[in-house]
Amino acid sequence: MSADEYPAENEAPGKNDMSEPHYDPYSEEALKDPHPIYKRLRAEKPAYYLEKYDAWALSRFEDIWNASLDSKSYSVAAAGASSGHLLTRQLPIFPSLMHTDPPDHTRMRSQIKAPFTRQRVAELEPKFRCIVREELARVAERGEADALADIAQPVATRVTCAVLDLPVNDGPGLNEIVSRIFTREPGTIGLPESSIAAFGELDAYFLERVRERRMKPSDADDMLNRHLRMELSDRRPTDEEISSFMTTLVIGGTETFPKVLAGGLVRLDADRDQRALLLEDPSLLPNAIEEMGRYEIPLQMLGRTLLRDVELHGEKLRAGQPVMFLYASASRDEREFDDPDTFDIRRSLPRVLTFGHGAHACLGQHVARLEGRILLEEILAAIPDYEVDMTGCVQAHSEWMQGYLGVPIRFAPFSLGNDAAPAAASASG
Repeated sequence: MSADEYPAENEAPGKNDMSEPHYDPYSEEALKDPHPIYKRLRAEKPAYYLEKYDAWALSRFEDIWNASLDSKSYSVAAAGASSGHLLTRQLPIFPSLMHTDPPDHTRMRSQIKAPFTRQRVAELEPKFRCIVREELARVAERGEADALADIAQPVATRVTCAVLDLPVNDGPGLNEIVSRIFTREPGTIGLPESSIAAFGELDAYFLERVRERRMKPSDADDMLNRHLRMELSDRRPTDEEISSFMTTLVIGGTETFPKVLAGGLVRLDADRDQRALLLEDPSLLPNAIEEMGRYEIPLQMLGRTLLRDVELHGEKLRAGQPVMFLYASASRDEREFDDPDTFDIRRSLPRVLTFGHGAHACLGQHVARLEGRILLEEILAAIPDYEVDMTGCVQAHSEWMQGYLGVPIRFAPFSLGNDAAPAAASASG
């Protein structure tokens, strides 16, 4: 595969372009490739007013980093966290960790965070590796696969089920529902009816699990019981609230990481020298996963609502207005990263926003990092000479979540060895 077949890196806006930058997350230009727009926003309008929505967009790393720490000014509870809530007002605000401010958020998080700590997640490495090897074994003799649909997505779904103590057989159905949540229809602003319906299906699934557990209590130290025992400020959560909490965790665990991994494999195929570095020096694997997360971050935005007036870059942001944090823009900010439009696994990354920051930093970030390292390590060990078929790649065009929907790869058929199948089989229970 020649370098000419891969997407060109983003170019700076023309020097003679004197027009004001224009940003609408639902515009065709932004849906196709928002990065040239983000570049102009960072340079010219780092606090950008979206008149159509009476909202603001922050595009620079430092601004989002600092705002993420300021829960007295920026609230997630006031209007929900996604663009669908803040801009189009399509969905009601549903209770979850994402939509709760400190100190309530801190109290809730402390009661379910134990399985997500670095130490507890590290104990799951053998299980994660078995899951990865089993999914690779499914495609070993084919000589071709979709890196997302056949490898990364099944792994992410099974890992999520393992961490959340969900039946592994329910994984494919849950993944299909989550995929529909993020499906967009050309010409439709915001969520199509199918996406809204999928939200309802996922919520109904967990509501049924909660009610089953109420009828048949268990002493298991699993995620569902942790939510059932949760203490809010003055009460225990309702069944509907627990369902929403679990829905948020499943969406977070199954949707974003596969896009990061698939995009990273595309980049490593475009730059064979960097792939060779990884093959020669496996100690670079964790760093490579961090760079994949920065460069291929699928999350375009999450938001807050202002609780009080804030002045930023000469603009006055007023209480009650939504503010969108453009994470994908911040991850390419020239003020934070040298040559940010270049993918470089040797890059030093003392700060990233891949998993958010502050009180609302991603609860599952240690899961994603371990899952990513193992997947990349096992893929490169099994198919070091894989090739991406760029003509068959499919990209998402969404205001909220972008990235690859399909990445077909070709490789020489392989075997994982005699010890692979029994080990992998033990992980499927």
